[in-house]
Amino acid sequence: MRVLSCKFLGRVVNSALPQQIISLRSLSKTSAAMVKVGDSLPAVDLFEDSPANKINTGDLVNGKKVIIFGVPGAFTPGCSKTHLPGYVSSADELKSKQGVDEIVCVSVNDPFVMSAWGKEHGAAGKVRLLADPAGGFTKALDVTIDLPPLGGVRSKRYSLVVENGKVTELNVEPDGTGLSCSLANNIGKK
Repeated sequence: MRVLSCKFLGRVVNSALPQQIISLRSLSKTSAAMVKVGDSLPAVDLFEDSPANKINTGDLVNGKKVIIFGVPGAFTPGCSKTHLPGYVSSADELKSKQGVDEIVCVSVNDPFVMSAWGKEHGAAGKVRLLADPAGGFTKALDVTIDLPPLGGVRSKRYSLVVENGKVTELNVEPDGTGLSCSLANNIGKK
């Protein structure tokens, strides 16, 4: 288990959280703390392709090694030019050399936008694009960032590796939006 040396400079966002997230937080040692290596991944419903297709993060990572990376927004320049394409092009290598079962991109967007973005980048079979429309998963990880030009509360840019439900690697961009430690080529490297 490791944490890539990325400095976390964010602030805690205090907002009304859904009851399931409050329950998850009350079980942790400290409240409103960013997810860390060794933590269990929160079980939150995300959506793939449409609001009818719920994907629970607990079920998604159960018995698997999964890379999850978060982006501030689909179709935004850094996410579309660098972050998502890096994972799409590295997917086969990450799966074969590092034993990764799935690669998942999460953003505070609606499922239709995430689906269209994935199609535009040829992500099918390589990276699953899951929508976190209300930010429940992002809030549970405590990786929110307020970006008014993008609509308000969004996700910081991060990557994490989860093995059988436990976070084994965590990389959060120092400013929340940069493109350094959370890129595909940094997974599994110290």
